[in-house]
Amino acid sequence: MPIPTQGFPLAAAVTPRLQVVSHVDSTNAKLGHDAAADPDGHPHLSVVVTDDQRAGRGRLDRVWTAPAGTALAISVLLRVGAVKTADRGWIPLIAGAAMREAVAAQLGGDKGEKPAARVSIKWPNDVIVGDGEATAGRKISGILTEVLPSDPLTVIVGAGVNTTMPTVDLPVPTATSFADLGVEVDEDRLLADYLTALRDGIAALAVSGHAAVAEGITSHCSTLGTEVAVSLPGPAGGTTLRGRAVRLDAEGRLVVESEGTEAVVSAGDVVHVR
Repeated sequence: MPIPTQGFPLAAAVTPRLQVVSHVDSTNAKLGHDAAADPDGHPHLSVVVTDDQRAGRGRLDRVWTAPAGTALAISVLLRVGAVKTADRGWIPLIAGAAMREAVAAQLGGDKGEKPAARVSIKWPNDVIVGDGEATAGRKISGILTEVLPSDPLTVIVGAGVNTTMPTVDLPVPTATSFADLGVEVDEDRLLADYLTALRDGIAALAVSGHAAVAEGITSHCSTLGTEVAVSLPGPAGGTTLRGRAVRLDAEGRLVVESEGTEAVVSAGDVVHVR
């Protein structure tokens, strides 16, 4: 049952359709089902959001759950027919960059006095908070991007961001939340900032191609220049690529230099090795 959107007036001004639900199994699944059943009623940048997602999924089919009321689950529908096929690999990175920007604004911007105020992207789209030097940072948000099965020109971007989750409820030591950081989050502003940056990033990608977004993404990607261990999926599953992440290629894939050669990673679980 939808609940009123009055709690998100700033976000509602950005999107043509904002559905706030009290609880749902998966915001991605709900938005995908609803958009397939009523495509005309779900224009570009339609949103489903809840603070009680009960059967969410992360990347690599991991289960994503959080105690009710402690995290926002956000799914956004993107109509990407104007984006060149070769540039669509940048869509998840744009989503990560948009969430990074929204989180950083809540923590006082990119130049906060405390080291923990530094917010970056772990390729491809995890948002992490940390000093970027002595520690690898802790994850505050993760993103899952899926193509709508009924329409290959429609993408659903799902994001989970830990808001009021107490330290004791964090699922792993490498996770954090606004509450864990001692910050009272403005959820409406967070969502509005995320949607605005996502909207503008996709528009820039459609109009000017990946060159318009690449610099902004790479400048905040803490994976680049770092020694990494990448667990590879698919036919190479069970193998780990170790090396130095040196750049992103023209399709947004991670280029890892290992033993004098370069390997291109399109998907994988990345660990920053310190």
